[in-house]
Amino acid sequence: MPPGDLPDIYALRRLRAALRAAIEALIDAGPVPEETIADLNFFMQSVPVSTRLTRAGTRLRTETRWHHEYGGNTRLAFIATQAAEFLSDSAKASLLRRCANPACSMIFVAVNPRRSWCVPGVCGNRVRVARHYRRSGA
Repeated sequence: MPPGDLPDIYALRRLRAALRAAIEALIDAGPVPEETIADLNFFMQSVPVSTRLTRAGTRLRTETRWHHEYGGNTRLAFIATQAAEFLSDSAKASLLRRCANPACSMIFVAVNPRRSWCVPGVCGNRVRVARHYRRSGA
């Protein structure tokens, strides 16, 4: 995370809502709404980025420079950029799952394709306990 001021709470909520809308659309295999794309683009372009080549001893390395002098919030721009890179990679986006617990609203990245709960020890356990009580008639 690049250095910068804490984001405005309303801007943070706007970015969170845009990310949620994009993720929900991808999970449901539908189109991402244009206004959601516009919101993500707004946050990404609010703090321009440039890459610089620097010397690290005898080696070269690249570093990212966030131009916060143009306004915007560096941290929100970074989050929006990272999210856009993730969501635009179809292999990564295909790992997004909605928790199988109907009472849960969480979405997670299923690194294991068999995973169906956000947190197996919480939601998974609740579903298994409920299933046990239904079967046993308790």
